[in-house]
Amino acid sequence: MSGEFMLIDDIPVEINGEKNLLDLIRKAGVDLPTFCYYSELSVYGACRMCMVENKKGGMEAACSTPPRAGMEIYTNTPRLRRYRKTILELLLSNHCRDCTTCEKNGKCKLQELASRFGVSQVRFENRAETPRRDLSSPCISIDRSKCILCGDCVRMCDEVQKVGAIDFARRGSKMTVSTAFDVPISETDCVGCGQCAAVCPTGAIVVKNDCEKLWKELSDPNVRVVAQVAPAVRVAVGEALGYPAGENTMGKVIAVLKRLGFDEVFDTSTGADLTVLEEAGEFVSRLESGGHLPLFTSCCPAWVRYAENRYPELLPNISTCRSPMQMLASIIKEHYGYSSKRTVVVGIMPCTAKKAEAARTEFAVDGVPCVDFVITTKELIGMIRESGVVFSEIEPEAVDMPFGSITGAGVIFGVTGGVTEAVVRRLQSDKSVSSLRALAFNGVRGMQGVKEAAVEYGDRQLKIAIVSGLKNADELIGKLKSGEKHYDFVEVMACPGGCVSGGGQPFAPTGDREKRGNGLYKADRLSSVKRSEENPLIMSLYSGLLKGKVHKLLHVEYKTGEGGSR
Repeated sequence: MSGEFMLIDDIPVEINGEKNLLDLIRKAGVDLPTFCYYSELSVYGACRMCMVENKKGGMEAACSTPPRAGMEIYTNTPRLRRYRKTILELLLSNHCRDCTTCEKNGKCKLQELASRFGVSQVRFENRAETPRRDLSSPCISIDRSKCILCGDCVRMCDEVQKVGAIDFARRGSKMTVSTAFDVPISETDCVGCGQCAAVCPTGAIVVKNDCEKLWKELSDPNVRVVAQVAPAVRVAVGEALGYPAGENTMGKVIAVLKRLGFDEVFDTSTGADLTVLEEAGEFVSRLESGGHLPLFTSCCPAWVRYAENRYPELLPNISTCRSPMQMLASIIKEHYGYSSKRTVVVGIMPCTAKKAEAARTEFAVDGVPCVDFVITTKELIGMIRESGVVFSEIEPEAVDMPFGSITGAGVIFGVTGGVTEAVVRRLQSDKSVSSLRALAFNGVRGMQGVKEAAVEYGDRQLKIAIVSGLKNADELIGKLKSGEKHYDFVEVMACPGGCVSGGGQPFAPTGDREKRGNGLYKADRLSSVKRSEENPLIMSLYSGLLKGKVHKLLHVEYKTGEGGSR
C-alpha cells in the first residue's frame, strides 16, 4: 500500500489530508457518533461521544486528534460502548424527556443516539431546575431544559455570524447557554437568522412555530389566504418528504398548498423580478449622480438588522428596495384591496428572519402588515405531514394568475450570487445568449463565503463583492472602511450559501447546499425568460397597478431607533 496509512478496527486506511481522526473514520465507513462536531465550526470536543481507543488502551477524542501514520485505533470496543451509553444517560438525566410533544421529536440527535445505543432507562436522578422558555423572539424559541451544552449554537453565532448574542454562562453543574445578563433574546443583537436553531441537535432552539394561528385563517370562509413561495423552498422541502437534495418540487408545493386551503398561490420570484428592476435602477442612479456607494443589497432581513446594530452609518448605502417578499405582498394587498373578504398574505420562506421582517412597522399600512404570516420550509413540512397529504403522489400544479409570470433571474435569488447575477443581466448591454452564459463563469456563482467579480458597464468597470455569512460581511466592511478594498456593489446574505441554507430550511451540510443551488440554476436554464425586464407581467404592473405608487409599494425607509428595528 503506497502513501501513509493507519489501522482503524484492524483495517488499513490511507491518510489523504484529513484534518482529524473523525473525518478519516467516517471515510472508512464508520458512523462515529457526535453532538458537537461540524466541519465549518471550530473543534470544541465537549460531548466526548467520538472517543476512540488506541492499541495501548488509551482514549482519544476523534474530532480533535490528527491522524498519524502507523496509528492503530478501535471504534467499537466494549469499553467504548459502555462509555457512550453512560454519556447518553448523564445527558438524559438533566434533560426534559417530553419527547412526544417536542418540536424535534423524530429529528433529535439525542433521541436518535439513545435509541441507537439501546438506552432504555436512566439510572441517574434528574435534579435540574426547569428553566423558563424564552419566546420573546418572533424567529426562534428557546427551551434550556433541552440543552445538552454541546456549544454548537454558541460557535455558530460567534464564528460564522459574528453576532455573539449567546454564550456559556456560569460554571460546573450550573453552566448554561444564555444571553448577556440573561435578558430575553429579543433584547440582544440577535438578527433572527436562525442558524443556531439549524445546528442545535435537540429541541433547545427551534424555529418559532406559527402554524396553529395559520390553520385558523385557512378554515375561515371570510378570509382569502394567499401564499407566496420563495425560490429556495422548492429545492429543500422535498428532502424531508422522500426526494433527493436539490430536486425542484415547486409544482407539488403549489398543489399541496391548495389542498391545505390556500386560495391563491404565487411565486416570490415575481417579487424578485421587481427587485431586480428597482435595484438596478437605483444602482445606475447612484453611479451617475455620485450617490452612496457601494450599494448593499437589501433582500436579507438578517443582514439589514446586523447593519442597524453594528454599522448604522452604512444604512444610506443599503438599497431602499423592499425585499422580494415585501414587494409582492404589497402588490397582492393592493390588488385585493377592493374585496369584501379580508386578505391574509402568507410568505413560505427558507428564512426565520423573515418573521421579524414581517413584523416591522415599516411594512404595515394603517397598522396592518403587508405579510400577515411567515411560515418556514420546516413549518410547511409539518403542515403537510399533519394534513395527511401524500406529497409524492400529488400531481403538480402551476402558480395562479394574475401574478403567475416569473423569470429565471428571479428564481436564482435563492442562492448566494443570484441577486448579483440577476442585476448584472439587467445592466448588460449585450443581451445575447452567449453573454448570458458567460456570466456563470464570471465569479458570481459558487458556495464560497466571499466572491469577487468585475463587470463592464459603459466605459467603466464595476467591482462587485458577494458575501454570505455575517462574519464574512463584517470582515469585508472592515476592508472597505480601511480602504483596502473598493466595490461598487455588494450582495450580502446572512446564511452561508444564501437562502438555500436558511435557518428555516432542513439542515444542509455543505454538499447539499450546493445541490440546492444547482437545483435553482437548473430551473433558470429551463426558464424561457431569463431576464427580469423581459417579464411581461412586470411591464404591465408598471403601467397599471404600480402607476404612481412605485415608491410607496416597492421601497422602504427603515425607522431605526423608532421601534422599527426590533
